[in-house]
Amino acid sequence: MRKIINSTYISLDGVIEDPSWTMPYFDDEAAAFAGEQTAAADALLMGRRTYEGFAAAWPTRDESDPSTGAAYFNNVKKYVASTTLTNPEWKNSEVLQGDLIEAVTRLKAQEGKDILMYGYGVVTHALVKAGLVDEVRFWIHPVFVGGPSVSAPLSDVQTTLALADTKVMKSGVIIATYTSAVQ
Repeated sequence: MRKIINSTYISLDGVIEDPSWTMPYFDDEAAAFAGEQTAAADALLMGRRTYEGFAAAWPTRDESDPSTGAAYFNNVKKYVASTTLTNPEWKNSEVLQGDLIEAVTRLKAQEGKDILMYGYGVVTHALVKAGLVDEVRFWIHPVFVGGPSVSAPLSDVQTTLALADTKVMKSGVIIATYTSAVQ
């Protein structure tokens, strides 16, 4: 069974929106870890807002430069959870049909590598609540960004997680990986 891995950049004050503030911390070490994540995943899963942000940014990047990640993001299979998006134009994108939990359960049962998610919003929240997210990796950045924290109210679920791994980077970024504590 495939695993769903959520990878989220977060500031010390809980901001995950518009991750341009992460760029000063995206050094060779962070790029290597990000490359390991994408090498282990043959699909992306995202909500409409994340899809729209990614679809606006990645196709404009140079796929011939391996340091951009554009070749991966533009060509990997992309699944979008949305009730309003009907015709995604970004290459290899498909809108999930029907019930989100049932559709993602079917995706996880397919043969393949990990399914990678970026950001933590209502789609990830619903999947955590349903027990479908296998790992959450928070890239905790040593910066206060200001503004709204965590993009969606997530008050209706409590989940206990177990620390599976930590990686402390020279830049001060800490990647904390958690798995479900309920096995």
